[in-house]
Amino acid sequence: MKLTRQQKIEQAKALAKVMGNSPSLYITQYQGLKFVELAQLRSKLKPFKCKYQVVKNSLIANALKEAGVPAAPDATTLKGPIGIIIAPGTDPIAAAKTLVAFAKEFPRMKVKAGYVGDQWLNAAECAQLSALGSRAEVLSRLAGTLYMGVAQSAMVLAAPIRDFVLVLKALEDKKKKEPAAAPAAA
Repeated sequence: MKLTRQQKIEQAKALAKVMGNSPSLYITQYQGLKFVELAQLRSKLKPFKCKYQVVKNSLIANALKEAGVPAAPDATTLKGPIGIIIAPGTDPIAAAKTLVAFAKEFPRMKVKAGYVGDQWLNAAECAQLSALGSRAEVLSRLAGTLYMGVAQSAMVLAAPIRDFVLVLKALEDKKKKEPAAAPAAA
């Protein structure tokens, strides 16, 4: 069934609304993949609330325009059979990691571009993004670094008191080991 022009416009607006609420998008080339393999990708993206859709190029182009996303720097981004991953979460790295891992497993899947944080990324930059830790990993590393700074400062500040206590303990031990002095005869 062919869609009317009005239906296409409505679909583009609906897709644009979803894209506008998503901080990151990834465009892929999926040609040669089976439906079952794409279903695997969708299931891997589901925990991150990401959706993989195969949409007509003109519909994606109109939706990107409607969402206020600037045109992709590479003219071939929206050429050929493409799919789009819409990642509405706050962690763009999780979707990139999943996509790059899937592309390694199924070489016919090719990452064409990504749009993260108001900036277009090429395939190599998407791979670099996937190499970063997830948001939770980066925050935990930051917390560990901050804790170590505070812990080291506390150890440095406590060192003089600790050393003084150790000197007193050594003096006490020395006094206990010395024989009792004989009372002085007058």
